[in-house]
Amino acid sequence: MHRMGLPLERLPDDVLLDGLMTGDPEVAVAFVRRFQRRVFGVAVAVVGDVQLAEDVAQQTFERACRHAQVYDSRRGSVPTWLMSIAHNLAVDTVRARRSTPVDPEDLSTLLDAVTDTPERHAIADEASAELRAAVSELPRPQARALVMAGIYGMTAQQVADAEGVPLGTAKTRIRTAAGKLRAALVPGRGGGRGG
Repeated sequence: MHRMGLPLERLPDDVLLDGLMTGDPEVAVAFVRRFQRRVFGVAVAVVGDVQLAEDVAQQTFERACRHAQVYDSRRGSVPTWLMSIAHNLAVDTVRARRSTPVDPEDLSTLLDAVTDTPERHAIADEASAELRAAVSELPRPQARALVMAGIYGMTAQQVADAEGVPLGTAKTRIRTAAGKLRAALVPGRGGGRGG
């Protein structure tokens, strides 16, 4: 019934997600197979550890199963929703394991991972390539501030302390970077590449 006359592998993402609520194990397996590489890619890019990333990926699918009914297609595609869950869980994992602020030197490596490494191919949903390109176009201090706040979940005060800048400067960098990303990623805003 839930297959709409199609094999599970060919069902649209949202129909497959709806099928999770039926408790059908075949649907769950098909859903995991479809998205496991991307979910794992997001997790490993944030946590930087394969074992932890596997745990995050498993938690992501468990949460997706439990919360499938709250998915709202008006707020983004199923892959985008799922990658958001993976990202948030990965950030929570990093926060739980990290009692000291991120070393700014580590952020350069992380920025490279977000913007230009083979790992990025594992995160290949429609928004990620645009996001990486937009992040790579930001001035380095703004990109670092955005990564610290957005990926590591640091407060503006923690960003200011890590970067050795006043709180207002950190807030401005985060806000400006977020605005530039929005302008670059939201159709009709920003008008393509500036310069």
